[in-house]
Amino acid sequence: QVKLVESGGKLVQTGGSLRLSCAASGRTFSTNARGWFRQAPGKERDFVAAISWGGSTYYADSVKGRFTISRDNAKNTVYLQMNSLKPEDTAVYYCAADPAVRNLYGNRSANYWGQGTQVTVSS
Repeated sequence: QVKLVESGGKLVQTGGSLRLSCAASGRTFSTNARGWFRQAPGKERDFVAAISWGGSTYYADSVKGRFTISRDNAKNTVYLQMNSLKPEDTAVYYCAADPAVRNLYGNRSANYWGQGTQVTVSS
């Protein structure tokens, strides 16, 4: 099993920045690909960003140029740096992990999920 624990979510103002972290523990050899999804109230969970073990990155169009995903493989941790935040970025952000990065950005699916961290952007 793999456990994913997110941190870093909070209330920020429009235009502000925030960095989310997601630490993995357990059978982390099965989590080569890592990613972030988000779910706003009343909406489906959406793909945000993904990163492969080798560092290839993928982004949703809505966050390109504003968000950056990165990882520290030695710490089994992935980060999401969010800049120029907008009220429409308000959501619960979920960390995800899967053996294949294409499952994250292509199929919008994952074998493992964190419990989520709330990000609220005030206008």
